[in-house]
Amino acid sequence: MLYYFKSIYSACVIIRVILMPLSFGEMYTSLLNVKQAINVERQLIDHLETYIEHESERLEDIKRFYAKVSDLHSEVYSGPSAAMANPLVAFTLIKRLQSEWLNLIYSDEAQENTQDFRSGYEEVEKEGSLPKLEDLQGAAKGLMRLQDVYALQVGGLVRGHFQRITDGNPIDIYSPTVSVHLSGDDCFLVGKVAYELEDYYHSVQWLEESVRLFRGAGGEWSPENEGTLEDALDHLAFSHFKTGNISYALSLSQELLNHDPMNGRVLKNVQKYERLLVDSPPLLSTDTGLKRPNTTYLRTRNTYERLCRTQGTQPTHYENPRLFCDYFNNDSPGLLLQPIRREVLSLQPYVVLYHSFITDSEAESIRELAQTGLRRSVVASGEEQATAEYRISKSAWLKETAHPIIGRLDQRITLLTSLNVQPPYAEYLQVVNYGIGGHYEPHFDHATLSSVDAGGSTAFIHANFSVPVLENAALFWWNLHRNGQGDGDTLHAGCPVLVGDKWVANKWIHEYGQEFQRRCSPNPEE
Repeated sequence: MLYYFKSIYSACVIIRVILMPLSFGEMYTSLLNVKQAINVERQLIDHLETYIEHESERLEDIKRFYAKVSDLHSEVYSGPSAAMANPLVAFTLIKRLQSEWLNLIYSDEAQENTQDFRSGYEEVEKEGSLPKLEDLQGAAKGLMRLQDVYALQVGGLVRGHFQRITDGNPIDIYSPTVSVHLSGDDCFLVGKVAYELEDYYHSVQWLEESVRLFRGAGGEWSPENEGTLEDALDHLAFSHFKTGNISYALSLSQELLNHDPMNGRVLKNVQKYERLLVDSPPLLSTDTGLKRPNTTYLRTRNTYERLCRTQGTQPTHYENPRLFCDYFNNDSPGLLLQPIRREVLSLQPYVVLYHSFITDSEAESIRELAQTGLRRSVVASGEEQATAEYRISKSAWLKETAHPIIGRLDQRITLLTSLNVQPPYAEYLQVVNYGIGGHYEPHFDHATLSSVDAGGSTAFIHANFSVPVLENAALFWWNLHRNGQGDGDTLHAGCPVLVGDKWVANKWIHEYGQEFQRRCSPNPEE
């Protein structure tokens, strides 16, 4: 768990996190909820196992009936005609044709087994623990966010590798201990989410992989799939058309007609593409490579992503000889015998990392305390609060009365900063759990209770450095100058979590009324 505590002069924060009632369609915003989904699927597996057992018994009965009738035809009815003169033989034949075959064909057993299976699923669904469509879409967007921020190759992700191209070669930036390959249907759903957002830059890449995998499977459809080869070809052709690659859109549409020759809409598209190519033939030198769209709302995107990719390895910043490490006690009697390891990461803005700020058991207790109160994190939107795509996480607020550990942490912060952290001089402790591709894009204002395997750094955009996640450490900075003006150099972001479960605890401290307690900065101007 990373633990942040930050000082501000007043309660006017540019971005203030407020909490809203829980929406069940927000599983993707917290990895804790994703982990809980594992237990949900285990319930469904149990229901499926029961269904298979009942269906297997039913099929065994059908096989037994098939074997009995087949044996009669090969051993009795193919013999001397005298056999048919036997009234018992005649009776059983008539009885089977009039009764047994009907009982078999119109049996309700299969329907009853299916209904029991559906009832089990509906029971789980009523509990509100199944992901919604919003979760699937959010998870797909999370994958695309990781793809962009860490420059990951879609082909590598499909094979379970986290790779980016360096000097023309794919390089693993992280090797997971457990990995899975994505199916053609997996890729189709990600591509479809991008397609429906009119994000053809991403839809082309994911649908290309979907078509490749569906082709490799011979176009065979599986009952669990939503998409087919035809669906993927259809979406991919139009995506290429929207990106200007009309020749390939035509080729894909013609392939689709081989599978569905009576599709009138696709026939019209083929005619349209052919006319366009006649009217405006493509130039041989035309670059048909995909180009990532520019962004208008995130002007610092390039810097933000560069700092996330380098993950605290910015030599021009960290080679500053004025930066240092020491054992810090803040002249506090409570820290004289057990000073804390301090690492000064930046002087402007003043940013310091306190190592081993909390223990493993304390971090685990905070996570457990926060679990029941986790709600989707929101941001200020005028006078209201709303969820936002640029902040994917869930958070909970813990009062000092929630557990003695909260009080001990507050006391520890006071020893390090000489600041009063009790209300109204500080906010309650906010605990945050990030979701799939969870992040918080550049913003003003703003510690971790857990380590992550990859990603999740805190990037200071204007100061041009990032701080990788360090388990049980605390990160501290001042958000405002002494004169009360905001410090523009504190613009910062939470990089997307590539792999891992990131928990963060935030403590906002209002310096107003205790301005002369600012003792922990070595910079006299601060």
